[in-house]
Amino acid sequence: MTIDDLRGKRVTLLGLGSHGGGVGVARFLASHGAFVTVTDAKAPEALSTSVAALDGLPVRFVLGGHDESDFTRSGADLVVRNPGVPRTAAMLDLARREGVPVEMEMSLLFRLAPGPLIGVSGTKGKTTTSTLLALMLSAWNPDTRLAGNMGIPALELLDAIDAETPVVLEISSWQIEALDEHRLSPHIAVLTNVSPDHLNTYAGYAEYAETKRRLAKHQTPDDFLIFNADDRELRSLADSAPARTIPFGHSVGGNQGMTVSGRTLLWRYDDQAFEITLPELAFNLKGDHQALNVAAAAAAALSAGAPQSAIEAGIAAFEGVPNRGELVAEIDGVMFVNDTAATAPAAAIAALERFADQRIHLISGGANKALDLKPLAESIRERVQTLSLIDGSATPALLELIGEPAFPVHGPYRDMATAVDAARSVALPGDVVLLSPGVASFGVFTDEFDRGDQFRAAVERLVERTANA
Repeated sequence: MTIDDLRGKRVTLLGLGSHGGGVGVARFLASHGAFVTVTDAKAPEALSTSVAALDGLPVRFVLGGHDESDFTRSGADLVVRNPGVPRTAAMLDLARREGVPVEMEMSLLFRLAPGPLIGVSGTKGKTTTSTLLALMLSAWNPDTRLAGNMGIPALELLDAIDAETPVVLEISSWQIEALDEHRLSPHIAVLTNVSPDHLNTYAGYAEYAETKRRLAKHQTPDDFLIFNADDRELRSLADSAPARTIPFGHSVGGNQGMTVSGRTLLWRYDDQAFEITLPELAFNLKGDHQALNVAAAAAAALSAGAPQSAIEAGIAAFEGVPNRGELVAEIDGVMFVNDTAATAPAAAIAALERFADQRIHLISGGANKALDLKPLAESIRERVQTLSLIDGSATPALLELIGEPAFPVHGPYRDMATAVDAARSVALPGDVVLLSPGVASFGVFTDEFDRGDQFRAAVERLVERTANA
């Protein structure tokens, strides 16, 4: 497929999204001559911002429901699925029965990109790893591009890249489904880890984990698979993967891979062998999980051909990622950290471990994703000084698992500002107020980014009040 093949094609985009998830795809398709129909079950008023972003383009809208004819051969040559649309959606089944090809933005990018791509996935750490990797490659090749599941439209890269441009893509499990359906894999695949998540949309953990592993399923012997050797779900890949495998982690066996030992990374591959030391006091790289993210990114960058100096330059340039262990402010010696993207228990547990040397005032609670909350409850019992809860379907279950804690529990609250104020009221200099829920956000918030925005706004008001006082 080439970009020219889109000209004149009737393309149905299923799922516009209220936060612009489909805007970039629709704009790309329309600008390259496709006849685009955008359809979404949400009412027009709920999608007004996204619709306005496409103003002036030749796009037809079907909102508040779907017209079956837009998914049949009589109405469409191609259907593009938004990541927010379940793979089992009835309209997708209809299109497949009719013989209409079903793609996603990511699979279209893989088909249309002029050169090899680097894909990063995993349950946690994929955004940080992708960002670090792009910084490392940018220090080697300034034309490097970063896009994907982090909210940066992928197809819009096509006008700015050629066969030599390094392209780093954060890829979700839903996007892997589309790649697997069309037997596509990146030239360099990075899998950070796998732990239970999104079990409300998968039949079980086994199906979810297998989806993650499929990122590397269609690689060739000329490709590279960078995998976490400490992760039991990923270790088995080394024996069956068609690509060259490079492990990273604490338990790297043999003489090949990136070994993590405290704050030191040891790279050994072919005739290369050197060490990289992480800055001891860098907040954005604090915690063992961050050392593993750096190791994954460094192994991928080196596999792409970047030199050691570029790896070190990328580490030095890393300033953190919004909503993921983000230091919002420090007020009277109390740190306020936004880790709203921790929507699974394993991610919140990693955040609690990261701040194990400080008194933690945790903000948690929210919506259930059919995940086992017991490990999170145990970590909360062991590590926090106070707990402020947000209301949601997962909150009662989490409270029950925590049992009778030896620390104060505040809430549950229906707004973020009250939760932040409750945590701040008992925090002392040297403490950390940490938003790291370990569950989803729906109910009180639009999504996890809205939750993070409201945390950030509440902290900024605290900063203002403190300054005025």
